[in-house]
Amino acid sequence: MLLHILRQLRQGNERHTENEPQPENHMSTSSESTNTSHWTFLTNHFHVIVCLSREPDLRIRDLAELIGITQRAIQRILAELVEDKVLRVKKEGRRNIYTVNTRKKLRHPLESKKTIGELLEILS
Repeated sequence: MLLHILRQLRQGNERHTENEPQPENHMSTSSESTNTSHWTFLTNHFHVIVCLSREPDLRIRDLAELIGITQRAIQRILAELVEDKVLRVKKEGRRNIYTVNTRKKLRHPLESKKTIGELLEILS
C-alpha cells in the first residue's frame, strides 16, 4: 500500500526517470514488531490531518492519544497547520471543529504537484 502511495506521489515529478531504482518494501510484519525503530512514513502533522479529516471534532487529548504524542505537541502542530491554512477552525460551543483544506499542495518539492486531498484519498 505504501509503495502505491509513493508511486502516486512521484507521478508528475519532472525529475523522475524510468531508470530510477524502485524502493524496496521494508514494512514490518507482526513478527518483526520487536524492532527498536519507531519511525513511520508519514509525519505527525499528516497524522493529525488524517485524524481530523475522519473526525473533525476530535479533542486535543484524543488526537494525542491516537497519534501517540503529547498534547503540547498536538497544540503546536494544530497552530502550524492553521497558520499555513491547511486547517480551518470553527468554534461550536466548547468544541473546535476542524476543516481540512484538501486543495492545499504538499510542501516538499518532490510532492508539490499533489494535494493533501489526493494523499488522503489514497489513504482512505
